[in-house]
Amino acid sequence: MHSGYRIGFGYDVHQLSQGRKLILGGIHIPSEKGAIAHSDGDVLIHAICDALLGAACLGDIGIHFPDTSLQFKDIDSKLLLQQVIELITAEGFNIVNIDSTISLQRPKLKDYIPEMQRALAPILNINSNSISIKATTTEKLGFIGREEGISAHAIVLIEKKN
Repeated sequence: MHSGYRIGFGYDVHQLSQGRKLILGGIHIPSEKGAIAHSDGDVLIHAICDALLGAACLGDIGIHFPDTSLQFKDIDSKLLLQQVIELITAEGFNIVNIDSTISLQRPKLKDYIPEMQRALAPILNINSNSISIKATTTEKLGFIGREEGISAHAIVLIEKKN
């Protein structure tokens, strides 16, 4: 028997540059470097969007919000997430939970995670305790360790409403 549950996986990466704002989970994080991106470069929200779209079999973030469109230039990624929620809701899905990890050498993010959860919960229509956000470094290895970039992974569980 087919259940109404689906799992989705999302991944995003952005290059970092001096003088750019670092936006993660819908909030500004004080940092010397921020993401170079067409939108605000929020890798966490972008990974969550891709995971949600994938779980609902609705393509990916690039299909819905192409980086060639001026409509999305410097857009707040929370607005993109809201549109993704509208898409999956129209297909009859709601979110059960999200598990995510941000990879960034510095700054340390653990003190900002509760604020990210509070920023995302109303958009996602779930309690903040259903949004797991973890942060890690790469122990100074690779492009993240050299502070050249940032990445995020997200896994979501969605459920078809009756």
